[in-house]
Amino acid sequence: MAEESDLEKTEPASERRLEKAREEGNVARSRELTTFVMLGTACAGLWLASESLGTSMNGALRMGLQFDRASAFDPHYMLARTGLMSMQALGAIGPMFAMMIVAAVVAPMMLGGWLFSTKSVAPNFGKLNPLAGIGRMFSSQSLAELLKALAKSTLIGGVAWWVVSRDIGTLMALMAQPAEYALPHALVLVAKHCVLIAATLFLVALIDVPFQLWSYYRKLRMSREDVRQEHKESEGDPHIKAAIRRQQQQMARRRMMSEVPKADIVLTNPTHFAVALKYQEGGMRAPRVVAKGTELVAARIRELAKEHKVAILEAPPLARSLYRHTKLGDEIPAGLYTAVAEVLAWVYQLRRWKAEGGEAPRTPTDLPVPADLQYSAADAAEQAA
Repeated sequence: MAEESDLEKTEPASERRLEKAREEGNVARSRELTTFVMLGTACAGLWLASESLGTSMNGALRMGLQFDRASAFDPHYMLARTGLMSMQALGAIGPMFAMMIVAAVVAPMMLGGWLFSTKSVAPNFGKLNPLAGIGRMFSSQSLAELLKALAKSTLIGGVAWWVVSRDIGTLMALMAQPAEYALPHALVLVAKHCVLIAATLFLVALIDVPFQLWSYYRKLRMSREDVRQEHKESEGDPHIKAAIRRQQQQMARRRMMSEVPKADIVLTNPTHFAVALKYQEGGMRAPRVVAKGTELVAARIRELAKEHKVAILEAPPLARSLYRHTKLGDEIPAGLYTAVAEVLAWVYQLRRWKAEGGEAPRTPTDLPVPADLQYSAADAAEQAA
């Protein structure tokens, strides 16, 4: 299948796609912002340390030019003198180099944040494809970068020519000044010129940062099919989830059915509903619902009750009320205590009659169900839906 065009990718990148891109080392970066921060740091270092740096450079220059005839013919002395001069120069410019290193590390983090990813440095042989390379050379992104580089060079070159031409007389006058005065003044001029050029780079970075952010999020845009696929991967295939739910329901139903033989009574509608109750004196505060169901499940509950000689009572209002207002493992509602107590009393009498004989107990009828717990037409409609 052909790769989707940019016109088809109309949806913004999701959080998951952005996170995945970040893990691969793909974050928004602006070279212009990095260049501006580093040049600005260098300007600040030159401006703050111009006097001390000029003094140190003047001392190193004097040390390098002052020597006697004997020293000129002693190689060991020359090497030692060169090393001493190098250490003196390094000590002078070392703080500014340290500031530049910190700026080089911090500047990229200002836009994309801290990122360490091994995937970005892993070999990618797909980039060695010459056809893909030629395509990138003539892409719209490359054209935009070329135009940006030309505009930036023209702007910065023009500003540099303007600031230098303004101070050309001052720069020429430095040659007539003593070295101890000329070097600090030259550094101040260089710092001033760098500040003006850095200000120009600030304008470039101010344009480039929004452009890089727009280009970054544009590249990560998704098609509607990508969104649907990602949603499916994150939420799971609906067919698989449905199959898992069916299995869970079957397992729960098997566990429920295993409790029917332990029940004391099964209340029926007589055909549409069936609710099995269990009560253990001293171990339960009230009878609990151990199984319930409608239609085929209710029929299976009745079959198991008959197989294991569990008492079955047709009590439509009570069965419907228990089914509607309880969940598996719940105690029966307080409003049904009286009705269920009458049913359990009948169950105990029935067991005694089967064991000892005598007169059969009277089957309870017209069991009291409060109006607020009765199974209404709205409940029936909700179940049907």
